[in-house]
Amino acid sequence: MNKFLNNTRSTENEIPVSRKIRNTIIILCLGIVLGTFSKFLDNTASNALPFIFEYLDVRNFLGRFAVWLLIALCIAIYSRSSLRASLNVFVFFVGMVSSYYIYSNYVAGFLPKSYTMIWVGFTAISPFLAFICWYAKGESKISFMLSVIIIAILFNFTFIYGWIYFDIYSILEVIVFCCGLVALKRNTIKETAYMILSAVVIAVILNLLVPFHFS
Repeated sequence: MNKFLNNTRSTENEIPVSRKIRNTIIILCLGIVLGTFSKFLDNTASNALPFIFEYLDVRNFLGRFAVWLLIALCIAIYSRSSLRASLNVFVFFVGMVSSYYIYSNYVAGFLPKSYTMIWVGFTAISPFLAFICWYAKGESKISFMLSVIIIAILFNFTFIYGWIYFDIYSILEVIVFCCGLVALKRNTIKETAYMILSAVVIAVILNLLVPFHFS
């Protein structure tokens, strides 16, 4: 196990405990703000929102999964260690999910229990997923494959396709996908291109085996 970890990605120098606590609190607050904001938009009539919000369909965009996956990915890979990645991503989702459904229950007066349980379940497994994602920025073949799988999942959350059609959910999802590519880009253009091509192949296979889009 240690050999795997060392070959995949080395940890950064330790930072003061006070800074770790501050960073985690900031991430928690970010989750709370984004969860509240997302539910606020969801509970507001579209014609009462600024035109750009309605035009880009921001409300439904925040109700889909791609943007949350990107945020969690960035929190994970830029954390100082895999354990910190697990903690930070878990704290983010605790803040986001709890604030969203507290607002939903006490302000909007509606609590979709089945949908809530999906997000609660995902929050519960998010530390494990974040632990794995942290190693995607390493230099090993395993790190490369992790990047490919993550990009493949993002691809399927961004594009709608089949044998004779290809479309996107929205331009915002495309932006999220491009940000994911930037976050996981390899050391050379050639390696990055190979990562993208491999991810598309894996995405198509996943779509055939598990044609599920969280939207």
